Amino acid sequence: MMMFEIIDIDVEFEECAKVIRESFITVATEFGITKKNAPTNPAFIESNTLAKMKEEGVRMYGGYIEDKIIAFVALEKASDDSYYLEKLCVVPEYRHNSYGEQLIQYIFATVKGLGGKKVSIGIINDNIVLKNWYIKNGFNEIGRKVFEHLPFEVCFMEKLI
Repeated sequence: MMMFEIIDIDVEFEECAKVIRESFITVATEFGITKKNAPTNPAFIESNTLAKMKEEGVRMYGGYIEDKIIAFVALEKASDDSYYLEKLCVVPEYRHNSYGEQLIQYIFATVKGLGGKKVSIGIINDNIVLKNWYIKNGFNEIGRKVFEHLPFEVCFMEKLI
């Protein structure tokens, strides 16, 4: 396995947006998500959205192999001891090599280091493969909700750190 390195993202927003789009489009296609029915889905993200997130204090990390970004994750502070994990993704051809698990463990360690006690996520409820992956990585389902502006039910999950 090649050396996988996780690095803070400060400015490479276009590269990151490309990785996010490439990673999320597989799920968008599978679940019939389009720019028209879910314009805020990460499959359609642009670099200016990431720049705005960074300005708002969202932490961003890239997963690199030999100076090439192949994975991404964002971490947003929700409250004093709670954080949102966002846009976790690995480019399709690099999946199933534990890079996602390495990113998630990095996030858990980061949250713990920041004094956090909980990491929360929202995913497509019908994405059973992804839901099971998060369960395997320590998350528990805490609720579901249908949002008027989304063409799918959202499953909320959390992991206590």
